[in-house]
Amino acid sequence: HEPRVREYVAAFNARDIDAMLAMVTEDVQWISVAGHTVATETEGKARLRESLTAYFASMPTARSELVWVQATASRVAAYERVRWQGASGPRSQAGLAVYEFEGRLIARVYY
Repeated sequence: HEPRVREYVAAFNARDIDAMLAMVTEDVQWISVAGHTVATETEGKARLRESLTAYFASMPTARSELVWVQATASRVAAYERVRWQGASGPRSQAGLAVYEFEGRLIARVYY
């Protein structure tokens, strides 16, 4: 599944939402994990499209880089770094993402 995650990130960097949505299940979930809190940020392709459209509008210079990737049978863990140009200069944020698969499609992303 590692090549699929790399394709997904490349589509993110190209702002190709249609390509990104072609790589996920109909009921895809984007789940954020922060401390003791776990929240479903988006569920379903339509909501993911809305979320990505808003994100790209608010962060037009954002680009993601996979620093390292480790795959298991149904999941891919990746340390990702996003860089963008902020009002006060270059900015970046890094975190661990886990992509969970159903077949060849991404079903859940934990970030």
